[in-house]
Amino acid sequence: MKRTWLVLALWLIAGAVLLPLAGRTAEVTSTDPASVLPLSAEATRALTAERAAFPGADDKIAVVVYARDTGITDADRGSVERDRVAFTGLARYGTIAAATPSQDGRALLLAFAVTDKEAGQQLKQRLGTQPDGLHAALTGEVGALTDIDDALGGTDGMLFLAAAAVVAVLLLLTYRSPVLWILPLVSVGLASQFSAALVYLLGRHAGLTVGPDSIGIMTVLVFGAGTDYALLLIARYREELLRNEHRTTAMGVALRRSLPAVLASAGTVTLGMLCLLFARMNDMHSFGPIAAAGIIVALAVMMTLLPALLMLAGRWVFWPFVPRFGGTTKQQQGVWYRLAGAIGRHPRAIWVSTALVLVALTSGVLGLRLGQSADQAYTTEVGSVTGQRLVAEHYAGGFTAPARIIATAPTADAVRAAAADVDGVASAAVAATSPDGRWVRIDAVLRDPPDSAAARATIGRLRAATDALVGGETAINADIAAASDRDNRIVLPLVLLVVFGILVVLLRALLAPILLVASVALSYAASMGAAGLIFQAIGYPGMVDALPLYAWLFLVTLGVDYTIFLMTRAREEVHLVGNREGVLNALVMTGGVITSAGLVLAGTFAVLIMLPFVTALQMGVIVALGVLLDTFVVRTLLVPALAVDVGPRLWWPSGPAQPGQVPAISLRVSVSS
Repeated sequence: MKRTWLVLALWLIAGAVLLPLAGRTAEVTSTDPASVLPLSAEATRALTAERAAFPGADDKIAVVVYARDTGITDADRGSVERDRVAFTGLARYGTIAAATPSQDGRALLLAFAVTDKEAGQQLKQRLGTQPDGLHAALTGEVGALTDIDDALGGTDGMLFLAAAAVVAVLLLLTYRSPVLWILPLVSVGLASQFSAALVYLLGRHAGLTVGPDSIGIMTVLVFGAGTDYALLLIARYREELLRNEHRTTAMGVALRRSLPAVLASAGTVTLGMLCLLFARMNDMHSFGPIAAAGIIVALAVMMTLLPALLMLAGRWVFWPFVPRFGGTTKQQQGVWYRLAGAIGRHPRAIWVSTALVLVALTSGVLGLRLGQSADQAYTTEVGSVTGQRLVAEHYAGGFTAPARIIATAPTADAVRAAAADVDGVASAAVAATSPDGRWVRIDAVLRDPPDSAAARATIGRLRAATDALVGGETAINADIAAASDRDNRIVLPLVLLVVFGILVVLLRALLAPILLVASVALSYAASMGAAGLIFQAIGYPGMVDALPLYAWLFLVTLGVDYTIFLMTRAREEVHLVGNREGVLNALVMTGGVITSAGLVLAGTFAVLIMLPFVTALQMGVIVALGVLLDTFVVRTLLVPALAVDVGPRLWWPSGPAQPGQVPAISLRVSVSS
């Protein structure tokens, strides 16, 4: 027990140091495009050059658009003029140019730099009172940032509480104990806060880019994975309490027997996340260490602090189902025993039919498409989207977000003329000259909306036609798409290779890892297909370019966990009773705990649908569906049936290792040939 108290003392010290830092992650969170894009991207280089040459290049531009369906009236013009005068107090340079009328006479537009993005809230309040029939909206960079701040306000805390509530309910249903669920919930909650503190330190002192949604996703990941580790440990601890009179001995054995599987699981997720270090997108590149840090902290807490708490609580913490020394397991009844018998009798029919169902689900992928416009980014209407729609209806599509071309002064006329001749450019004009006279910024207004595929194609033609750096919102979107495409081609197979390597080391076999990796890839494709059918039905088929990679990362590294839990137990059982009975015994013994773990992980990721972002909704749906497929189809039917059908060759070129000194509980599952 001395070691138990030492562990608690060390975590108390860690809590005193780290917990005060957990709430400071906003200080290191960045939405700057230069911190998201690769440093080598042309849009990044254009932004860097503009900031170096032009004072005020970082100014946040507010665009206020007014529109009346029947045409702007004199009363409307008077109202807009009063707004313009009122807004000058928020303008960085104290003046705002007169409103720009649209050619159709139905809209007016104000564009100006503000003192800071917080001015957006004051602008929105002023716009709330307009003459009847006059539509007004705040858009541009300030409008977009204001809407993001409104949408993200308090979401980290909301996700923490939602994930905690989901875990609490599922743990109560799993353990049916009024006390036991508290210990893993407290432990995983602390792991989440320790992880946030570590991310703050990495962002502050290691130069890590922390995106606005990084903490929220990491919180969900830590809650899901950490609870999985807790469920596996507690299930094994309960087993050992039946065999050992002293809980110290029982916990020691439980840790030794569960640690390899938990380490393999955490190692798979950690190394998979670190594969993002090979991504070109800077925010994705940085999310790898953030997620890996969360998993490592979750592993440390659930394998040290949780056992210490369980040890101090004693057997009574399982009340009313207290495991007594010399008691027996009830695993030989119930659905898992019957399912194992069915798989033992018809393994080939089960795995073939299951695989065909998964293949059929993949057809839903055809309804998905890469690319998500601004008006598809939110699940509810927001002001910046409304404003952009009004601008697109009455002005050139790219009027509020021109391409920003940085050229040397001697080439300015030639670059402007070349830009104006590019197909897709409505107009091009010199917008600013640097104080030293060496540089010129040319604004090229695009005919198409700045977030459209047509506008991105125009950026490509601008870059080909001009000997200058082309940046701006549309150029950023184009470079994000190109970098994401490259990352999808490089990182996806790298993650699969890492998972394969871990399975080879863990199972000391080649054939089994090949089959398991194939099942994971099939599960991912089926999950994307099933999600595609849902997204088409609810009207959100477009995905941001990075989503397939994030979904692959989570589903492959987390989904394979349940197969790892099953197959590590199978190696122990196969040594005792042979391949057929060993695999089926492993399914019976791990069925309940792995199902509970899958439900917890799916539930925690499902809380992402509470956010008002379409991408968050899509991420939550894809990962939740994928985890449920892995839990109830792949791990429950496909893998065990395939393992039974393949037979002892599954472990080629080596056989299952010795399980250790303490024999596993052997359940003879009755099957007929």
